[in-house]
Amino acid sequence: MCATLRVHHSGYYQWLKQPESNRARENQRLTALIKESWLESGGIYGSPRIHVDLREAGETCSENRVARLMNLTGLKAIRGYKAPRYRAGKPAVPAKNQLQREFTYDEPNKAWVTDITYIRTYKGFLYLAVVLDLYSRRVIGWSMKATLAKEIVLDALLMAVWRRKPKQSVIIHSDQGSQFSSDEWKRFLDTHKLSASMSRRGNCWDNAVAESFFSSLKKEQIKRRIYNTRDEARSDIFEYIEVFYNRRRRHSHLGQLSPADYEEKANLNEVNECL
Repeated sequence: MCATLRVHHSGYYQWLKQPESNRARENQRLTALIKESWLESGGIYGSPRIHVDLREAGETCSENRVARLMNLTGLKAIRGYKAPRYRAGKPAVPAKNQLQREFTYDEPNKAWVTDITYIRTYKGFLYLAVVLDLYSRRVIGWSMKATLAKEIVLDALLMAVWRRKPKQSVIIHSDQGSQFSSDEWKRFLDTHKLSASMSRRGNCWDNAVAESFFSSLKKEQIKRRIYNTRDEARSDIFEYIEVFYNRRRRHSHLGQLSPADYEEKANLNEVNECL
């Protein structure tokens, strides 16, 4: 008998020769797939989104098992990024809040939201304006400039109008920043049949979808980084918006589809209903 383990020598050596269990081998295989999905997301996916990736690949494991294997291998979703906001100007007559925190629409080009944020570089701030369609959460317009001049929001909205070509009036919701109350902004909205809507003063939750996008950008891509130049920041942010966020990033609000996949699926369903 082995005094330390209190097992017979023959039993101990038989245990040494035993192959790895089927469960252990399966865990190793799943862990490799999990790590692949995690790396492809840039390290931002947690167990819910990775579980959807695996399910689409034909795997049948549970989300709890994915979470446990991620914990064992030290894979974690990137969480938590908060940056201070700039102080918005006060318009003389703010537009009525038409959204009233209703952020779910069943058709595209019914309501868009827009906002501005800033990104740090060693050459100074780079400002980013975006326009998102509340139907699919897709970024349909964006503009990046070195200043907060009103052209930044006009260029972003022009891109959205050019891409979407809405045939009916669209609500365009913003905060009460001076860029969104300029005469040029109002004339642009009138020309393109866009209906202004504004958040209440100092209430970021009235524009929560735009705030959520900026939060995702900063915690998933920027990660408290300071870029060397504005051009470097522009390139990185373009990659995030057009390559990852719009086309690949899963959204729980969209049933774990990306904005592009969600719109494509809706279009296919519409075509099938007409056949």
